[in-house]
Amino acid sequence: MTPSARLAAAIDLLTAMDATPRRPADAVANAFFRERRFIGGGDRRAISMIVWDVLRHWRRVAWRLEQVGASATPRLRVAVRRMEQGDSLGALSQGFVEGRFAPGALSADERHALDKLTQPDAAPLEGAPRAVRLEIPEWLLPHLEQRFGDTLEAELAAMAREATLDLRVNTLRGDREAARKALARDGLHADPTELSRWGLRLPGRLPVTSSAAFKDGLVEIQDEGSQLVVAMLGAGPDMRVLDYCAGAGGKTLAIAMTMGNKGHIVACDVSEPRLEGAVRRLRRAGVHNVERHLLVPGDKWAKRRAASFDRVLVDAPCTGTGTWRRNPDARVRLEEADLAELTVKQSEILDRAAALVKPGGRMVYATCSILDAENQNQIDAFLVRNPTFRLASPDARDVPDVLAGSPVLSLSPGRNGTDGFFAAVLERAPALAAQE
Repeated sequence: MTPSARLAAAIDLLTAMDATPRRPADAVANAFFRERRFIGGGDRRAISMIVWDVLRHWRRVAWRLEQVGASATPRLRVAVRRMEQGDSLGALSQGFVEGRFAPGALSADERHALDKLTQPDAAPLEGAPRAVRLEIPEWLLPHLEQRFGDTLEAELAAMAREATLDLRVNTLRGDREAARKALARDGLHADPTELSRWGLRLPGRLPVTSSAAFKDGLVEIQDEGSQLVVAMLGAGPDMRVLDYCAGAGGKTLAIAMTMGNKGHIVACDVSEPRLEGAVRRLRRAGVHNVERHLLVPGDKWAKRRAASFDRVLVDAPCTGTGTWRRNPDARVRLEEADLAELTVKQSEILDRAAALVKPGGRMVYATCSILDAENQNQIDAFLVRNPTFRLASPDARDVPDVLAGSPVLSLSPGRNGTDGFFAAVLERAPALAAQE
């Protein structure tokens, strides 16, 4: 595709995202490219880079355009970002041209707005509200200021950068060095992660899924922070383990690996398509100690299995604020009502999952959120409601030394180079549980 054709496709994709504002951008993009199979892999990556760059600068570009009296259309959003990256208005006009696979020439109004933005008296971004400069919703600013204090701007700057691509080596298939060599044979040069002993890191979007290492189940795509959540669980080969909100099975696969494909894992979720999506991944990884169960209203499954699991992982539904590097559109879509609804759901899930932990067993509550309301506040309230549980330090077997002493894991892109993750290890007291 020509540069103009890529611009046109990026604008079309942004327009599709505008039409479904509550749908995740990656879901819109997947559907967009499925309908246009003639777009090759290299062009897809180039188009996605344009779009995700616009998403990362969504509020700031809209504010700048508002200052010159223009609407933030997909065309102008792309044009402003190109100018902010160094294109002159003349160079920009060479991309916005007429043609079957081109975006069309800039209109007089578009040129006027872009020209005004280049003038010395154009409103500087420093004059924008702080929430606009930080690319977050206004209502969320106090929550993040409370969480990060003086480091807030550095943390959000880290979240504005493109995420690395982290892989987890499947030790059921081979070790980390074998995985590095296998990836290198396909031109993918990975470095070991600093915290997870199973992790490899690649610099950004690369075609990992077409590599032999991925197809053979030697590696899985999984952020380093997510790998550490599994390490906090401390599941062993002689245990009965429940992954309560398993989704498509990313953490289930890692748990099976830590158990050496022994013991028994039950992967539960309320979504049948998500559970079905785990089947292929389990097969590719060579995992065979997992049973799947669909949670439905009125289901007596949990009641029959009360206090029967050695380990329970609750990867709770959350705002996903820790994944903004990968999902910058989530900053725009997140509403205050979403947080209020999720915190209620999280506490209900915690209480239901706690009933499944056997005396002396452990539960790990985890989110990919950076908000105290979904993390430490939930743990504090849970411990008040459930006095038979206490915080406990994780098994040091797979947890790095720098994290081994704490029952709580708290990661962020700025401080740790991972997605934002939270996890807390909760142990049920044997003596108290036996007296209930």
